[in-house]
Amino acid sequence: MIDVTCTHATVRTRHGTVRGSTRGRIHTFKGIPYAKAPFGPDRLRPPQRVTPWTGIRPAVDFGPTAPQPQFPFPPGMDGFYPTVPGEDCLNLNVWSGDLGQVRQPVMVWLHGGGFDGGSGIIYNGSRFARDDVVFVSLNYRLGVEGFVDLGDGVVNLGLLDQIAALHWVRENIAAFGGDPDNVTIFGESSGAMSVGILLTMPAAHGLFRRAIMQSGAGNTVFAPETAQHVGRVLAAELGVPPTRDAIAIVDIERLLDAQNAVMARLAPYPDPRRWNGEPGARVTAWQPVVDGRILPARPIDAIRAGVGADVDVLVGTNAEEGRLSLVPFGLLDTITDDDLVMAMKLYGLPVEQALDVYRAANPGTGPGDLLSLLQRDWWYRIPAYRLAKARAGTSSNTYVYEFAWRSPRFDGLLGACHFLEVPFVFDLLDSPLSQKLTGTQPPQALADTMHASWIAFARHGDPGWAGYDLANRPVMRFDTTSGVVPDPQPAERTIWDGVY
Repeated sequence: MIDVTCTHATVRTRHGTVRGSTRGRIHTFKGIPYAKAPFGPDRLRPPQRVTPWTGIRPAVDFGPTAPQPQFPFPPGMDGFYPTVPGEDCLNLNVWSGDLGQVRQPVMVWLHGGGFDGGSGIIYNGSRFARDDVVFVSLNYRLGVEGFVDLGDGVVNLGLLDQIAALHWVRENIAAFGGDPDNVTIFGESSGAMSVGILLTMPAAHGLFRRAIMQSGAGNTVFAPETAQHVGRVLAAELGVPPTRDAIAIVDIERLLDAQNAVMARLAPYPDPRRWNGEPGARVTAWQPVVDGRILPARPIDAIRAGVGADVDVLVGTNAEEGRLSLVPFGLLDTITDDDLVMAMKLYGLPVEQALDVYRAANPGTGPGDLLSLLQRDWWYRIPAYRLAKARAGTSSNTYVYEFAWRSPRFDGLLGACHFLEVPFVFDLLDSPLSQKLTGTQPPQALADTMHASWIAFARHGDPGWAGYDLANRPVMRFDTTSGVVPDPQPAERTIWDGVY
């Protein structure tokens, strides 16, 4: 039952009635719980179903965010990780332009933040709702709370939270005007990596029809022995036994301090394949685990075996991903040739050959510029290409893109960096927060194009360009003038063959 006025709307969900806010024709519902608060007896345990409520629950303010440490931001770049205190952090937000029985396509956003930070708060879904898509964002557990592995078979709680939210969508989204049979999951960075992982998880099968991965492709996972070593280091830092019960009674602030200490302790280990240590950036020791049950295999291996072949996929990266971790922090010009060579060795590349390839493809660039491209390829572009290659010839569609528009911020040095495509996808170029990355005069026509392509993919499974194949390897390059480019930078792509 739905009641809509000029100021509010109420919707009855499976667990109770919620009252959101209405502006124009856009209805917004914030902070709706999709699982019980993961504290008390439920701390460090799989998500539990929400206890139904009576009466009308207000849904006009964002709910609590997952516990996370404070992250340092350079001047002028703050505001990207806002937090709200409270225990009911397993909540989601819904934007809809029509609460009737219209069965609009649904897009569910998974935020990034390195698996230890971020929230759904900064992602305003009103422009999707304006264009007849029901948009959902959510919070899920992060860091230790979401991804610690103590060897007791309870793992990947953050991923299980995401699946619990997708079950909520399946059961409730029709009441908000959405089609539960046409759900697209999408995300950026660790959110995109989560999407790629969900694509292969048995418990997520059938909960979504399409998947979009922006700068991530399910490629960041730990083996159990590595994850459990990190868990033991955490317990030692806390001075408690390496058991779930012992860690679950630790105060949140103390746990976050220990989480930071563990990351600092592991940082001297420079192998990026083991510790997720990106040269020039912070490290994270908390990420999904290939446990053989919840996550049966490495996502790329599962996809090569045909898992997820029934889901349409759109995957891509930005042209200069690594510049976000270098330029705002003043690190770009501090990178030396020795640093560049060391990074190539750590990534497992043939150094002399790789130097020739990257310098030939990017003449006149310095070692910091080339390091940003190595970071792009190791973390984002090569995993995206491998995923697309593994799906070539399957029954579903696969599309690849590259975002190449260069930001004028930081005297033009920021370039086509990590996260820069997000304001364009969301059509939020007028947001003051977005303009910290885009500047004050980004090209609206590019946002119109990208936003429409994402919606077309969610609605029909076709963003408007040719699907990926191994003969032509078409990639849609988004810029002030956008168009399909066959196999961009093939020498940079092939230099990574056989490198993991």
